[in-house]
Amino acid sequence: MFICRKVMCQISTVSCNPIQTTLISWTIKWTDVVNEKTVPIPVKKKKNCVIYVLAFISKQLRENIEQFFTKYVEEGKATVRLKEPAVDVCLSKANSSNLKNFLSAVRLAHRGCDVEAVPPLSLVPVKTSEVEKLKTKMIITSKRDYPLTKNFPYSLEHLQTSYCKLARVDMRMLCLKKLRKLDLSHNHIKKLPATIGDLVNLQEFNLSDNHLETFSVALCSSTLQKSLQSLDLSQNKIKALPVQFCQLRELIYLKLDDNELIRFPFKIGQLSNLRFLSASCNKLPFLPSDFKKLSLENLDLFGNPFEQPNLLVPTIQLKIPLPLLESSARATKDYRIPYGPHIVPSHLCQDLDTSKTCECGRSCVSCFIQATVSMNLHYVSHTVVLVDNMGGTEAPIICYFCSLHCYSHVFCILNY
Repeated sequence: MFICRKVMCQISTVSCNPIQTTLISWTIKWTDVVNEKTVPIPVKKKKNCVIYVLAFISKQLRENIEQFFTKYVEEGKATVRLKEPAVDVCLSKANSSNLKNFLSAVRLAHRGCDVEAVPPLSLVPVKTSEVEKLKTKMIITSKRDYPLTKNFPYSLEHLQTSYCKLARVDMRMLCLKKLRKLDLSHNHIKKLPATIGDLVNLQEFNLSDNHLETFSVALCSSTLQKSLQSLDLSQNKIKALPVQFCQLRELIYLKLDDNELIRFPFKIGQLSNLRFLSASCNKLPFLPSDFKKLSLENLDLFGNPFEQPNLLVPTIQLKIPLPLLESSARATKDYRIPYGPHIVPSHLCQDLDTSKTCECGRSCVSCFIQATVSMNLHYVSHTVVLVDNMGGTEAPIICYFCSLHCYSHVFCILNY
């Protein structure tokens, strides 16, 4: 027969592995010594509050405790670090006397001693009014209030740490698997760790007013592809976004104001859910050809040094007749033939990934004619902030032509 002791408290468990945090239930049953039966642990639930009656079976704890943390035991808090599984079991909201008695029994069980020496605990039902609700929102707006030795509550869904002078993303934040909104604005962050992509529920991410110079390619290929809907990168030092950025296809809001952008990702048209785009006060000379595929509700491109479009001065990279490599690449794209590094060399895959689309709809890879034409931004957005102080709503957009015929055709239409 297993001997057990129990305590009513709130439980959270944290993996001791710094790379991966896993919630693991410790013991889910206790032995009724009197009736010699195994019964479930009682669990009291009220909205977001969960109070557990934690019990242990002495056989499971024998020589399995690595360390006890009892500094705040008088406040009804303690942590037991297990060897297997390698987790910290965090106990809180417990009666301090009952908790001390429970920990004494745990110590005896760890040493293989008889826990009958510890008197059974009398469990007093906890009133709902005495239980603190699980915290889902935390806002910190000064370095003085930033927690240095204490973990963030694992129940957080909204975390804001602004004006805290953070130079990097705190790795403790990456343990918050329920996080939906993360605001790290007004800090000194220069680089984003790829592990942010492990926040599978993250929908809103605010990084405005930091020192970012780029956006991680790894994040573009992470689970953020399926969750991220709002991204604020304004007031940074970003000059260009990676091609892979367009894989974040759930984006609805995108703010890029006050950066040093010299171009948008050329496949920006793949952001089919994007409705609000703001990129004022950057260094954009023109818009990519794919920009006309967007369907926006609000667009702000004010304060960019747009060049004057000139279809008469094209950039010609066309070879006649077309090289065999170009013809093959065009056919691969036009007929949607599968390709990959296991089929063709990786540099050719990169060329295919960055292929252009002619105004006629066909593809061109390295042989094309490039020119800029003027486009009214109302073509892609219902509401447009004026591009300049003159009240303009037009901007230059790059066009690609796969042949002289296509170029001549568009030239004749625009000058008709």
